[in-house]
Amino acid sequence: MTRILIMISLFFTCLGFGQNIETSEKLNIKEAKKQAKRFLRKHGIPGMSISVSRKGNLIWSEGFGYANRKTKVKVEPNKTLFRIASISKSITAVTLGKLVDDNLINLDESIYNYLPDYPVKNHDFTVRELAGHLAGIRSYRGNEFTLNKKLSISEGVELFKNDSLLFEPSSQFFYNSFGYVLLSEIMQKASQTDFVSLVEKSVFNPLHMTHTMLDDSSIDIPNKTNFYKKKRVLSTPVANEYKVAGGGFLSTSEDLITFGKEIISPTLISKDVLTEITTSQKLKSGNHTGYGIGFSVEQTKNKTPKYYHTGGGVGTSTVLLIYPKEEVVISVLTNRTGIKMDAFGKALEAIFLD
Repeated sequence: MTRILIMISLFFTCLGFGQNIETSEKLNIKEAKKQAKRFLRKHGIPGMSISVSRKGNLIWSEGFGYANRKTKVKVEPNKTLFRIASISKSITAVTLGKLVDDNLINLDESIYNYLPDYPVKNHDFTVRELAGHLAGIRSYRGNEFTLNKKLSISEGVELFKNDSLLFEPSSQFFYNSFGYVLLSEIMQKASQTDFVSLVEKSVFNPLHMTHTMLDDSSIDIPNKTNFYKKKRVLSTPVANEYKVAGGGFLSTSEDLITFGKEIISPTLISKDVLTEITTSQKLKSGNHTGYGIGFSVEQTKNKTPKYYHTGGGVGTSTVLLIYPKEEVVISVLTNRTGIKMDAFGKALEAIFLD
């Protein structure tokens, strides 16, 4: 009889604990939704998609506003395609990691081992330096950021290949997307595979990311949001094909959750390679850059790891946040240019990591 009473007591204790967790999660989502609506209004964002997972389970996924204001098409987090901008670099990093595991690329080899015809600079630099924004490759000039001309990756390299390096590699950190154009050219040559096909084979297909793809400017892609520079003003057209590795993929907030979970529990790349891409690189001075390969690397207020990437492109502002210790992934995609996502990302972090 005593054993039965103890078991009943334990049952109700566990039930109450589970209900408390569920109630806490609902309160978190309620607060996050309130902040999301405030963020949307404050910045005049036409449409936004937010998805959050915990311990592998999607706990909140919601669309706010419109993918198309004129026709009142609402954002759907499992269907609406946004430009993910520089979150594309994180996808490129995992694809690169697969080539490292397959012994097709060595991160510490000179880029000239893979592109012997690339113009010689004052300094040599490695694949690792290139992928960590340490090589001294220049950034956009003039109208290059908004260039609306469909170019191949090789044609994109032509835009900057004859320019001098900005500094001696590893002496400075200089974030840019042209480095990832060059990186994708290296990856194509090393694998003897078209870059987009390589990413599809290495990442999208095995993870069943069926709503993630090249932002092909020459075709009408179903469920792609409109892109805005102001709440009621559409952005000018842009062709992102040549810079796909650094900022040219489309995705949904839910597909990015799937990708984020791969960083927490890798199935496509080894744990050793995952450590390589999620460890901050260092300058020659010994100072950490806060960036590995395709991921910014920080710590939370609880001193646990945080891997993330923000993105800003024509008609889009985005952020992907990954917390491996807490097993939390947060993705936020918007269809407006020029929105600072860091503060909102930290607000969501404070809610879901509390």
